[in-house]
Amino acid sequence: MHRSKLIAVAGPTGAGKSELALRIAGEMGGEIVNCDSVQLYRHFDLGTAKIPPERRRGIPHHLLDLLEPDAVFSAGDYARLAAGVIEQIQARGRVPILVGGTGFYLRALLRGLAPAPPRDEAVRARLERRESLRPGSLHRILRRLDPTTAVRIHPHDRHKLIRALEVRLASGRPLSSWFLEPAHPAAGFETLLLGLNPPRDVLYERINRRCALMFERGLVDEVRRILALGYSSACKPFESLGYRQALAVAEGRMTVEEAVTSTQTETRNYAKRQYTWFRREAGLIWLEGFGETVEWQPWVRGFLTAPASG
Repeated sequence: MHRSKLIAVAGPTGAGKSELALRIAGEMGGEIVNCDSVQLYRHFDLGTAKIPPERRRGIPHHLLDLLEPDAVFSAGDYARLAAGVIEQIQARGRVPILVGGTGFYLRALLRGLAPAPPRDEAVRARLERRESLRPGSLHRILRRLDPTTAVRIHPHDRHKLIRALEVRLASGRPLSSWFLEPAHPAAGFETLLLGLNPPRDVLYERINRRCALMFERGLVDEVRRILALGYSSACKPFESLGYRQALAVAEGRMTVEEAVTSTQTETRNYAKRQYTWFRREAGLIWLEGFGETVEWQPWVRGFLTAPASG
């Protein structure tokens, strides 16, 4: 059986991945599959640069607004769900185009995840309580028990910290060691992986403008509306860039000016980490420029017209 063909658009935040995906989909008869972990959640719109329906050019989008803010969702969950959606798109004779900057989700789908201990709700609850009583304590513990993983996890990313400690406590092994185990891919797609590589200084200017614009358009009010719906400020999407700072403004812990500056700085740093992550992806083709103008046709047309391997 031939493997399904899949186009994936990756790269740093602000590079125009969604625009490139729309261009490819419009010309090649494609449908777009989200690969941004926060865009999966309902109500989180401004801070995720989620494209509203009226700007999607009539192109079907999948895996957007899928989850309630308090839902628990893993990279493994994403891989299984995305694989099913992609197969359905391919069965309709359309081109599945995966787009987003969550590299771990992309890797989980294309290369699979190493086996690891299952969730232990009792352990997780104890860790949650500890962090609530002593903020920052989980990251300090992880630095002692698994320094390699601690370097990769932001001290505010409570969910990743809990998972890393859960694995360490359950298995006696650091999470980093599990990544050395053979992975089991969730899907066997033949993939064209495109990465956007715009000029770094121009990208950072664009990031600064976009972060400021998010707050001007009402990011803090969006956070207040989500909280008014009854969701806790501990929900995972509130840990993401922009939302973490907007939440601090809503709770009186930060001024808007401080929040904008913090978001700009952390987002630029995040873009640097995305570059590092995606440069490790084998077979990725870097396209020089932003998604609005970059040349993509030769690679995509050649990929789609070539006989499928399998």
